[in-house]
Amino acid sequence: MEGVLHLILNELKNRNIMKLIKSLGLATLLLFTTVAMAQNKKDKKIMKDAQKAKTTLLETSPSLEHFFDNSAGYVIFPNVGKGGFIIGGASGNGVVYENGDAVGMADLKKLNIGLQAGGQAIIEVIFFETDVDLQRFKTEKFQFAAETSAVALKSGIAFNAKYKDGVAVFALPKAGLMADASVGGQKFSYKAF
Repeated sequence: MEGVLHLILNELKNRNIMKLIKSLGLATLLLFTTVAMAQNKKDKKIMKDAQKAKTTLLETSPSLEHFFDNSAGYVIFPNVGKGGFIIGGASGNGVVYENGDAVGMADLKKLNIGLQAGGQAIIEVIFFETDVDLQRFKTEKFQFAAETSAVALKSGIAFNAKYKDGVAVFALPKAGLMADASVGGQKFSYKAF
């Protein structure tokens, strides 16, 4: 009788442990799914825009294919808004790619003071020459020096572009009147998937 009681108690313990494990697993899955859905709704739109931006960049300057194929990674900001009158700024959200695969999201901010007027929407892409350069960006120790400018894309202009300090930056105006290709002072944040 004592052996049967012991078996029953063990079975109840095992069932309770299994229920607890299942409940914890389900709760973890629900939490992960909820967070992923909340995060992904905005991120998915940016990712879709980044894919369209990549197509537009390659149509405008097919020589960028070399950078896309041979860089350690890149970040595409499909919609960078720039504007100002004496005090200006820029901001945008983008997708970070490593070996061609999306690995996270990036945020771009810039504030500058000086002679400027107008507004502009651009596509900006930053290529990283080596894994070390990409890692520097991902660890948020990355910003452009004040004098840094992007190569303003027109048909074929990227053909002779080269990396400088491990990065190559290209900008393609989408709309607007501001003709400044300056990216100096841009600061970035990175969030891995």
